Amino acid sequence: MTEDKNINKQAPSSENETKKRSGKTSAFSQILNGDFLTKEFVLNNLNYIFFLIALLLLIIAKGYYGKQISVDIDNAQREYDQNAAEYIEVKSKLETVTRRYKLVERLEKRELKETKNATKVIRLKKKKDE
Repeated sequence: MTEDKNINKQAPSSENETKKRSGKTSAFSQILNGDFLTKEFVLNNLNYIFFLIALLLLIIAKGYYGKQISVDIDNAQREYDQNAAEYIEVKSKLETVTRRYKLVERLEKRELKETKNATKVIRLKKKKDE
C-alpha cells in the first residue's frame, strides 16, 4: 500500500509537468497553426502589426539601397581614377611636344627663328582725366 501511495503522489506531479509542457506546446502549436491570429489581442492591434511590417520592409529596402549606392560610389571612384591617370598621361605628352627645342625645330621649316634678345613690354598708365 505504501508503494501505491508513492505512485499516486508521483502521478500528480507528473501531471503538472505534462500540463506545463502541454501549455508550452499548445502555445507553440498555436503559433504554427496560426490560431494565435484569431485572438482578441492580435485583432485589436492589427493596425500596429501592419505598421511594424511596413517599417521592416522599409529597413530591408534601405539596406538594398545602401548596397547599390556603395557599388555606384565604387564604380565612380574607379572611373575618376582612370580619368585622372589619363589626364596626367596626356598632360605629360603635351609637355614633351611643346618643349622649347622641339618648337624651334618645327618652326625652322617655316624659316622662323628664336629671338636672341629678351622681349620688352611697354605699359602705359591711363590717366584719370581721360
